[in-house]
Amino acid sequence: MKIVRLLVKAGPEGMAAGFIAEAAGVSPSNVSFHLKELERGGVVTARWDARSIVYSADYQALSGLIRFLLEDCCAGNPAICQPALATACC
Repeated sequence: MKIVRLLVKAGPEGMAAGFIAEAAGVSPSNVSFHLKELERGGVVTARWDARSIVYSADYQALSGLIRFLLEDCCAGNPAICQPALATACC
């Protein structure tokens, strides 16, 4: 969760993997594993910038995921998600 928050705050420019590891307080190999899985899941994108891989949040994919979790994942009972839906928007 911390990695996704960092990338969302970083904006479209994204962050290099090394900076993400430092900011998250984890080892580079640990963060690389998680970033690769987030990329495979489609919620972050990666691009090369010189010798670094820069990761960015895919806002459209994250928005779709949040929408699914808050609207479709409430077992047909919208009252479960209503408090979260009321505060989910920027």
